[in-house]
Amino acid sequence: MATIKNISAEQVAQLCQGHYAGVDEVGRGPLIGNVVTAAVVLDVNNPILGLNDSKKLTEKKREALFTEINEKALSVSIGSATPAEIDELNILQATMLAMQRAVKGLTLIPDLVLVDGNRSPDFGIESHAIIKGDGLIDAISAASIIAKVVRDRQMAELALEHPQYGFDKHKGYPTKAHFEALSRWGVLEQHRKSFRPVQAALK
Repeated sequence: MATIKNISAEQVAQLCQGHYAGVDEVGRGPLIGNVVTAAVVLDVNNPILGLNDSKKLTEKKREALFTEINEKALSVSIGSATPAEIDELNILQATMLAMQRAVKGLTLIPDLVLVDGNRSPDFGIESHAIIKGDGLIDAISAASIIAKVVRDRQMAELALEHPQYGFDKHKGYPTKAHFEALSRWGVLEQHRKSFRPVQAALK
């Protein structure tokens, strides 16, 4: 596994040949819920316009692209790690596990896996970590969109069960509103008990 920083357009073109998967994660920072990953193998003969880092897109645009990616991609797979796994392994190792699960779930085995960030787990397939890859490699952008929409929907469902926490707004991230809800309403089963603000609320 190599980590590539400041990747050039030429390097992108060299890497993005054949069937390759883009992988990204969403949800390392929140205090609650799964860390969600996605692996996507795009069809070069059926391009998708407007792909970008999911954080740079509006919710409406992400939802539209989510549908288009699922319709046009050769394979899309979701992986996740639960709060219990995050507490047991730590957030980094749980994220690596979720990435492995996403790639393992692909119906088309890629020749290469490109991961957003500075490290990649062992997939049993050649892989590279690409710094800021979610804004540079279309398949990674697609994976970031899939993972973001899936996790946001999970938070929206949790918000229906526990509306007083405001998960539909802050998505479980450590915001002032989330801290106040923790202080007032306490820790839920889905909270990550190994994260310091949750530990503080438990005390």
